[in-house]
Amino acid sequence: MPEAESSLSDKILVAYFSRMGNMEFDENVDASTSASVNLQDGEYFGNAQFLAQMAQEITGGDLFFIETVEKYPSGYRDTTNQANDEKSADARPELASHVEDMDSYDTVILIYPNWWGGLPQATKTFLEEYDFSDKTIYPLCTHEGSGLSDTENDLAELCPGSVVLEGLSVRGGSAANSQEAVSEWLDGLAD
Repeated sequence: MPEAESSLSDKILVAYFSRMGNMEFDENVDASTSASVNLQDGEYFGNAQFLAQMAQEITGGDLFFIETVEKYPSGYRDTTNQANDEKSADARPELASHVEDMDSYDTVILIYPNWWGGLPQATKTFLEEYDFSDKTIYPLCTHEGSGLSDTENDLAELCPGSVVLEGLSVRGGSAANSQEAVSEWLDGLAD
Protein backbone atom coordinates (compact mmCIF):
# COMPACT_ATOMS: atom_id res chain seq x y z
CA MET A 1 0.00 0.00 0.00
CA PRO A 2 1.18 3.59 -0.60
CA GLU A 3 2.85 5.69 2.04
CA ALA A 4 0.65 8.22 3.85
CA GLU A 5 1.03 11.79 2.71
CA SER A 6 -1.02 13.02 5.64
CA SER A 7 -0.69 12.38 9.33
CA LEU A 8 -3.09 11.94 12.19
CA SER A 9 -2.63 15.63 12.99
CA ASP A 10 -4.76 16.49 9.93
CA LYS A 11 -8.52 16.92 10.25
CA ILE A 12 -9.87 13.40 10.75
CA LEU A 13 -13.25 11.84 10.12
CA VAL A 14 -13.98 8.50 11.79
CA ALA A 15 -16.82 7.14 9.65
CA TYR A 16 -18.38 3.79 10.46
CA PHE A 17 -21.10 1.48 9.23
CA SER A 18 -22.51 -0.95 11.76
CA ARG A 19 -25.38 -3.39 11.77
CA MET A 20 -26.23 -2.02 15.22
CA GLY A 21 -28.10 1.22 14.61
CA ASN A 22 -29.05 0.08 11.12
CA MET A 23 -31.40 -2.70 12.14
CA GLU A 24 -34.88 -3.04 13.53
CA PHE A 25 -33.61 -3.66 17.03
CA ASP A 26 -35.36 -6.29 19.12
CA GLU A 27 -35.02 -5.29 22.79
CA ASN A 28 -35.00 -8.99 23.68
CA VAL A 29 -31.87 -9.70 21.65
CA ASP A 30 -29.36 -11.97 23.35
CA ALA A 31 -26.13 -10.01 22.94
CA SER A 32 -24.04 -12.93 24.12
CA THR A 33 -25.08 -15.04 21.11
CA SER A 34 -25.25 -12.29 18.49
CA ALA A 35 -22.34 -12.05 16.06
CA SER A 36 -22.30 -8.26 16.03
CA VAL A 37 -24.14 -6.95 19.10
CA ASN A 38 -22.46 -6.48 22.47
CA LEU A 39 -23.88 -5.50 25.84
CA GLN A 40 -21.67 -3.24 27.96
CA ASP A 41 -22.76 -1.26 31.01
CA GLY A 42 -26.41 -1.81 30.09
CA GLU A 43 -26.01 -0.47 26.53
CA TYR A 44 -25.89 -2.34 23.25
CA PHE A 45 -23.00 -1.65 20.87
CA GLY A 46 -22.05 -3.03 17.49
CA ASN A 47 -18.53 -4.27 16.80
CA ALA A 48 -17.80 -1.50 14.29
CA GLN A 49 -19.20 1.03 16.77
CA PHE A 50 -16.71 -0.15 19.43
CA LEU A 51 -13.85 0.28 16.98
CA ALA A 52 -15.10 3.68 15.84
CA GLN A 53 -15.25 4.95 19.41
CA MET A 54 -11.73 3.66 20.01
CA ALA A 55 -10.41 5.34 16.86
CA GLN A 56 -12.18 8.58 17.79
CA GLU A 57 -10.67 8.53 21.30
CA ILE A 58 -7.19 7.81 19.94
CA THR A 59 -7.25 10.42 17.15
CA GLY A 60 -9.68 13.06 18.39
CA GLY A 61 -11.40 12.87 15.01
CA ASP A 62 -15.05 13.61 14.32
CA LEU A 63 -17.32 10.56 14.62
CA PHE A 64 -19.84 9.88 11.83
CA PHE A 65 -22.34 7.01 11.67
CA ILE A 66 -23.30 5.77 8.19
CA GLU A 67 -27.02 5.24 8.63
CA THR A 68 -29.40 3.70 6.09
CA VAL A 69 -32.98 4.81 5.46
CA GLU A 70 -34.23 1.23 5.25
CA LYS A 71 -33.33 -0.77 8.33
CA TYR A 72 -32.00 -4.32 8.29
CA PRO A 73 -33.91 -7.12 10.07
CA SER A 74 -33.04 -7.86 13.71
CA GLY A 75 -32.17 -11.50 13.01
CA TYR A 76 -28.50 -11.98 12.10
CA ARG A 77 -29.20 -14.54 9.34
CA ASP A 78 -31.98 -12.34 7.93
CA THR A 79 -29.52 -9.44 7.81
CA THR A 80 -26.83 -11.50 6.10
CA ASN A 81 -29.38 -12.73 3.56
CA GLN A 82 -30.45 -9.14 2.82
CA ALA A 83 -26.79 -8.11 2.55
CA ASN A 84 -26.17 -10.94 0.08
CA ASP A 85 -29.21 -9.86 -1.99
CA GLU A 86 -27.90 -6.28 -2.02
CA LYS A 87 -24.47 -7.46 -3.13
CA SER A 88 -25.92 -9.66 -5.88
CA ALA A 89 -27.95 -6.70 -7.18
CA ASP A 90 -25.02 -4.28 -6.73
CA ALA A 91 -27.54 -2.16 -4.81
CA ARG A 92 -26.81 1.21 -3.25
CA PRO A 93 -29.00 1.54 -0.15
CA GLU A 94 -30.18 5.09 0.47
CA LEU A 95 -28.47 6.83 3.37
CA ALA A 96 -30.24 8.77 6.12
CA SER A 97 -27.06 10.52 7.30
CA HIS A 98 -24.63 12.70 5.37
CA VAL A 99 -21.33 14.43 6.16
CA GLU A 100 -21.90 18.19 6.09
CA ASP A 101 -18.43 19.25 4.94
CA MET A 102 -16.42 16.31 3.62
CA ASP A 103 -13.98 18.74 1.97
CA SER A 104 -12.74 19.81 5.39
CA TYR A 105 -11.32 16.35 6.15
CA ASP A 106 -7.85 15.20 5.07
CA THR A 107 -8.00 11.76 6.66
CA VAL A 108 -10.85 9.25 6.87
CA ILE A 109 -10.73 6.24 9.15
CA LEU A 110 -13.40 4.01 7.62
CA ILE A 111 -14.78 1.22 9.79
CA TYR A 112 -17.06 -1.46 8.40
CA PRO A 113 -17.94 -5.13 8.71
CA ASN A 114 -16.83 -7.57 6.02
CA TRP A 115 -20.11 -8.69 4.49
CA TRP A 116 -19.94 -11.55 2.03
CA GLY A 117 -16.25 -11.02 1.35
CA GLY A 118 -16.46 -7.29 0.75
CA LEU A 119 -17.71 -3.86 1.68
CA PRO A 120 -21.35 -3.52 2.74
CA GLN A 121 -23.32 -1.95 -0.09
CA ALA A 122 -24.32 0.98 2.17
CA THR A 123 -20.62 1.70 2.65
CA LYS A 124 -20.27 1.85 -1.13
CA THR A 125 -23.15 4.35 -1.22
CA PHE A 126 -21.26 6.48 1.31
CA LEU A 127 -18.01 6.32 -0.65
CA GLU A 128 -19.67 7.23 -3.94
CA GLU A 129 -21.44 10.21 -2.37
CA TYR A 130 -18.21 12.19 -1.86
CA ASP A 131 -14.96 13.05 -3.60
CA PHE A 132 -12.11 11.38 -1.71
CA SER A 133 -9.39 12.79 -3.95
CA ASP A 134 -6.31 13.81 -1.98
CA LYS A 135 -7.63 12.15 1.18
CA THR A 136 -5.95 9.34 3.08
CA ILE A 137 -8.21 6.42 3.97
CA TYR A 138 -7.44 4.03 6.82
CA PRO A 139 -9.62 0.88 6.46
CA LEU A 140 -10.63 -0.91 9.65
CA CYS A 141 -12.74 -4.01 9.17
CA THR A 142 -14.60 -6.40 11.45
CA HIS A 143 -14.96 -10.00 10.33
CA GLU A 144 -15.63 -13.50 11.54
CA GLY A 145 -12.83 -15.23 9.65
CA SER A 146 -12.41 -13.53 6.27
CA GLY A 147 -10.25 -10.59 7.32
CA LEU A 148 -10.13 -7.62 4.97
CA SER A 149 -10.73 -9.82 1.89
CA ASP A 150 -10.39 -7.49 -1.10
CA THR A 151 -11.87 -4.41 0.58
CA GLU A 152 -8.67 -2.33 0.34
CA ASN A 153 -8.67 -2.72 -3.45
CA ASP A 154 -12.41 -1.97 -3.55
CA LEU A 155 -11.76 1.24 -1.60
CA ALA A 156 -9.01 2.29 -4.01
CA GLU A 157 -11.35 1.66 -6.96
CA LEU A 158 -14.29 3.52 -5.38
CA CYS A 159 -12.12 6.44 -4.24
CA PRO A 160 -9.83 7.37 -7.16
CA GLY A 161 -7.20 9.94 -6.27
CA SER A 162 -7.15 8.89 -2.61
CA VAL A 163 -4.41 7.08 -0.72
CA VAL A 164 -5.75 3.84 0.78
CA LEU A 165 -3.38 2.56 3.43
CA GLU A 166 -2.89 -0.95 4.72
CA GLY A 167 -5.95 -1.81 6.75
CA LEU A 168 -6.53 -3.60 10.01
CA SER A 169 -8.99 -6.45 10.43
CA VAL A 170 -10.40 -7.32 13.83
CA ARG A 171 -12.43 -10.42 14.53
CA GLY A 172 -15.88 -9.21 15.52
CA GLY A 173 -15.96 -11.18 18.75
CA SER A 174 -12.73 -9.45 19.82
CA ALA A 175 -13.73 -5.89 18.88
CA ALA A 176 -14.53 -4.76 22.41
CA ASN A 177 -11.06 -5.85 23.57
CA SER A 178 -8.94 -4.55 20.70
CA GLN A 179 -7.89 -1.13 22.02
CA GLU A 180 -4.19 -2.04 21.96
CA ALA A 181 -4.28 -3.40 18.39
CA VAL A 182 -6.20 -0.37 17.09
CA SER A 183 -3.88 2.03 18.91
CA GLU A 184 -0.74 0.30 17.56
CA TRP A 185 -2.19 0.26 14.03
CA LEU A 186 -3.03 3.97 14.09
CA ASP A 187 0.34 4.79 15.64
CA GLY A 188 2.09 2.79 12.95
CA LEU A 189 0.23 4.54 10.16
CA ALA A 190 1.01 7.96 11.59
CA ASP A 191 4.79 7.38 11.49
